[in-house]
This record gives sequence, structure tokens and C-alpha cells, in this order.
Amino acid sequence: MDNMEVNPMDPLVYRVDFHCHTKYSHDSVASPQGLVNRCAQMGLGRVVITDHNTIEGALEAQQLDPVHMIVGEEIMTRSGELLAVFVKEVVPAGLSAQETIQILRDQDAFISISHPFDHYRKGSWSLDDLISILPWVDAVEGFNSRCMFKDANKQAIQFAARYNLAMTAGSDAHAAFELGAASVSLKSFANAEDLRKVIREGKVTGQPSPWWVHLVSSYAKIGFKG
Repeated sequence: MDNMEVNPMDPLVYRVDFHCHTKYSHDSVASPQGLVNRCAQMGLGRVVITDHNTIEGALEAQQLDPVHMIVGEEIMTRSGELLAVFVKEVVPAGLSAQETIQILRDQDAFISISHPFDHYRKGSWSLDDLISILPWVDAVEGFNSRCMFKDANKQAIQFAARYNLAMTAGSDAHAAFELGAASVSLKSFANAEDLRKVIREGKVTGQPSPWWVHLVSSYAKIGFKG
């Protein structure tokens, strides 16, 4: 799953988990403090908090740890889900993909496409819709630890190679213990423009989460939060 060579011993390289959720997502039990603590335990350089259609949890996490926590959002469009990094204002769900992308570009957010080939998810994409937005996004999620469709990550990596796309990766953690299951090792970056410059040099690593982590989400949906 390597993109290009990055020396992981370089002090200016971050291991970044681009996709995780706090209890402000309806299907997560992780508290912002729990993710901050787990980030330190796992030795992650940066964590992008990407709650569903809200940035409340991300803002809380960033207040707790402004060095390691980045404000992001996972946004449900009418075509599928987008994963945004360095979000300044919340983007509402239910807009067209093009409208959502324009709002994010106006904020100078970094835009990735969430788990594009995990067809067991509500936020998966049709191939035509996916191809139609490629000129306006920065990356595709090449590895997501929670993908339920067996070949979803393989297809995402092949798709990225075919269309010369950069890749993000993330645990898609809905409980703190999941954090860091997938990540990208990247050179130092401070904002979306920096991230665009270094993302193609990243090294993607990841392992699939066990099937039972999805029970955590079911548990959260019936009202049990961390």
C-alpha cells in the first residue's frame, strides 16, 4: 500500500489518521478526550476528527490538543460521502456533491472521498458520480479499516492509481481503541495547501478492524455514549 518513499524516522514526518469519529456522531462512543489520549498512546502525529455532518466534536478535541487534532468533517451528499480536512465552518448534509465541494473549496478545505467502493455503506458512490467529481477533489480514501465489502480498499487503491489520485487512509474509528488502525506517514504540514503539496509522497499503511467493531456503532445508536 506504499505510495512513495517516506522515512518514518524523520522527525518532520507525521503518522496521520485521516478519519475518526467522536460521540458527536450518532454512531460513535468515543469522547474527544478519549481520542486525544489514544493519539498519544499510539504515537500519532496528527488526527483528523471527521464526525458525520458536524464539527462540534472536532472543535472540542482541538481545544484539548491543538497540536495534534485537526478539524474535519464527513459529509453526506446526495451522491455519497466526502471527507474534509481543515474545515472552518460546518457543511450541511443533503446537498449535491458539487454544491458540497464548492462550499469546501470556498473554505480552502482539503477534500477526500470516503470509502468509495464499500457498497455495504449508505455513503458509497456510483462509479459515474465518483468519476464526475475527480477534477475537484484532492484525494480518495485508499484504505479504511472499517470497510465491510471485502475488496473495497483494493478497488480504491486501484482506482487511485488508474486516475493518478492521491490517497488518504484512516481507521474510521468509532471507539477510541480503533484509532491508528490505518494512517498515512507524511512530511510536516500546517494547512490544506501544505497537505496538497505532501500528500502524494505519503506512505499508506493499515489493517482491517475486526467485524465486531460495528457492534460499537450499533451500541452508540441506541444511546450509549462515551
